[in-house]
Amino acid sequence: MASKFLKEFREFAVKGNVVDMAVGIIIGGAFTLIVQSLVKNIFNPVLGLLIGGVDFANFYVVLKEGGAPGPYASLGAAQEAGAVTLDYGLFLNAVISFIIVAFVVFLLVRSINRMKREEAVAPKAPTDKACPHCFMTIPIKATKCGHCTADLPLAEESPTA
Repeated sequence: MASKFLKEFREFAVKGNVVDMAVGIIIGGAFTLIVQSLVKNIFNPVLGLLIGGVDFANFYVVLKEGGAPGPYASLGAAQEAGAVTLDYGLFLNAVISFIIVAFVVFLLVRSINRMKREEAVAPKAPTDKACPHCFMTIPIKATKCGHCTADLPLAEESPTA
């Protein structure tokens, strides 16, 4: 019974979809680190300059004073003092990260959809042909024309219409 369970698990684990999903999760984790760095090290300083040199990571509200009374110079100082804080600046960073990831995924999906549209669709095999005597449309496998009753050459011999 245990060997049957292990066999089923092995079959599940090595299926292409599971492996593809694992690769996607690993790449997604690495991509998340890149986006977090982009937000923290590139966008936040620029936005901070635009709004007067303020760092989003230090946007917080003290809900309860800590051991040392406030005001606190930074979020880290408030947390060290044991204050309970509402860290909405960190939430804004997360929202910015999400928007960037969503935008990049949108561009990726858009590119893939464009490539799919550009792929040439194989033309369908013809299902009918013209009778060489009366030029009416007849099924491609016909050996006798239904319109003029002429005998038709076999499919290998017939000219394409």
